[in-house]
Amino acid sequence: MLFLLALLLAIFVLPSPWGIVAVLGAAALDIIEIGVGLWWSKRRKSAVGADTLVGATGVAVGELGPDGQVKVNGEIWGARCDAGCDAGSAVVVRAVDGLTLEVEPA
Repeated sequence: MLFLLALLLAIFVLPSPWGIVAVLGAAALDIIEIGVGLWWSKRRKSAVGADTLVGATGVAVGELGPDGQVKVNGEIWGARCDAGCDAGSAVVVRAVDGLTLEVEPA
């Protein structure tokens, strides 16, 4: 946007040497702005995958004795709790084994 404004000023308003300076300055600022925007968007990796569930808390959907289901982050997962757990109890995910979460009571 800044480059377009500088280009219009260079064509219609500014005298010859200052028009070129305005266009080059605006182009440099646009390039810097794009570079900072790209750096800002790539500075942190997004957390994806089943391993991000380790440490998350959830709720047992049914009785876990030792197998059952839990709801973690709005999703229902198959789970195993060696200590056993009642329905509606809070659980903490300790490991992921395939598509089964290893949980323990919170």
